Amino acid sequence: MRENRTAQASIFDFYSQHEFGDFLAGLSCLLDDHPEILKLVEGDLVTAGAQPTGRKGLAVESIFRCLLLKQITGVSYEMLAFHLSDSLSYRTFARLDRDCRPGKSALQANIRRMTPATLQAVFETLSVKAFAQGTIEIDLLRLDSSVVKSNIAPPLDSQLLDDGIRVLSRYFAKSGCRTGVKLRLTDYRSASRSLSARIFYGKKAEKESWYKELIPLARRVIEQSRKAIAQMAEQCRSKAVAQRWIEEVSYFRDLLEQVINQTERRVFHGEQVPASEKLVSLFEPHTDIIIKGQRDIDYGHKINLASDKRGLITAVMIEEGNPKDAERFIPLLEIHESLYGCLPTTTIADGGYASKENVANGKALGVKRVAFHKKNGLTLRAMGVQRKTLEKLRHFRAGIEGNISELKRAFGAAKALWKGKDGFMAFVWSSLISYNLTRWVRLDTG
Repeated sequence: MRENRTAQASIFDFYSQHEFGDFLAGLSCLLDDHPEILKLVEGDLVTAGAQPTGRKGLAVESIFRCLLLKQITGVSYEMLAFHLSDSLSYRTFARLDRDCRPGKSALQANIRRMTPATLQAVFETLSVKAFAQGTIEIDLLRLDSSVVKSNIAPPLDSQLLDDGIRVLSRYFAKSGCRTGVKLRLTDYRSASRSLSARIFYGKKAEKESWYKELIPLARRVIEQSRKAIAQMAEQCRSKAVAQRWIEEVSYFRDLLEQVINQTERRVFHGEQVPASEKLVSLFEPHTDIIIKGQRDIDYGHKINLASDKRGLITAVMIEEGNPKDAERFIPLLEIHESLYGCLPTTTIADGGYASKENVANGKALGVKRVAFHKKNGLTLRAMGVQRKTLEKLRHFRAGIEGNISELKRAFGAAKALWKGKDGFMAFVWSSLISYNLTRWVRLDTG
């Protein structure tokens, strides 16, 4: 039965007399002051109906602390397992028993069980507690947006077609091992790989002719998948195994059909396919195409966030699609009102948020000064600030760029490494929690 907390501290607890050791000791004390977050995490980690006997496994507290260690240090699961085996400071912080040395697989399996909804609740609970204690101050807020990238390569239609052919063909080839039904189908993986490479390295004038060979190849694999599904449903002895295999094959088949459609529209019909209709990855299909101004295209999800004068992040929205910043200004303020029960007196946001409607709606909510880095046709009087005040607010707003940079560089939020949409969201929330806790410790010990 998994325990919530380690019941008794070990006599071997030890923090190195080093800056990072002192930080871990401070973070441990901070977490001890907020045991309520373990109740939130417990629901994801404690299995209902678990037997009171047998191996206990890692405690809920240890798993959450291992998550923080991973995000704060930016190491892989393998290196985290090494440090937890080798370092007394790490072991003391994670509250591991003397003989407990979790491997990388155990760490990954347990950490990844924490859902994005749970981690969001932990972030919000800690933020509200910090506000109640005066650590977070929302009287003056700065707002901005950024992009967290998905863990994918820059998308190419030829590569996506090859991915779809390769994945489906692999399902056909390994069907005997998984289901007991051997499928005798032509393997097109070698031909697909060759055509995809020719398109990638070929001259522009030659690409269309290679696509005319690659797309029919993809269509043949789709037709194979329909025959394979029918054969699996008829011959597999286990209906549950057959159903799971059929669902997986159907999922990738539908994605491959979407890639064929968008490729034909772009290559053969010269159509500019809208970003909202494009698929950029078969393995991370939730990924959005984000274009901010004239900058490079990013593939991931946009986040809108706010920070206070101490650099603590007060609220975050992880977006679907690529909404305009101006459309997310009021919802971001409403999150503050919902969480903290009040609104800031003054806000300063990036110029992309600027609009007359946002000024009017912000003041209607109760914000006295609604300022933007770029006026975009707004008067100082409309924003409720004087020229000197706006200049000071602009300098203050620039600080959120540093907050975002630290979140990405030091806590991994530049690119979400966990798989799937839930994995993406959980990774971002864990980065945000780690960032805020680190800032909180620095404020308490500084």
